[in-house]
Amino acid sequence: MASQTQGIQQLLAAEKKAAEKVAEARRKKANRLKAAKKEADVEINNYKAERERQYKDYEARILGSKGDMEAKIETSTRQKIKDLNSNVDRNKEEALSKLLSIVLDIKPELHENLRI
Repeated sequence: MASQTQGIQQLLAAEKKAAEKVAEARRKKANRLKAAKKEADVEINNYKAERERQYKDYEARILGSKGDMEAKIETSTRQKIKDLNSNVDRNKEEALSKLLSIVLDIKPELHENLRI
């Protein structure tokens, strides 16, 4: 009986040791997974930053900077306004005289319903 209990004790000790090894392996695996996730996050962030930088370079090279576009649009708008104002100044007198001649040139006529 003593040898049987001793065998059971050995089995229990072996089982406990195996459970500890399994638990340790699980902890190591969890730590490796955490480390791998952190490493992957760092790589993802680096890749994302690199792609963002490449996109900004491409955008600046192809489209020019936003400041350049705004300046071009502003210059173009000011030139168009200047051209429109010069056209108004050049044609104002002629347009007013035509308008006044049409308004002031009254030709009285009977309405067609009143004609007999």
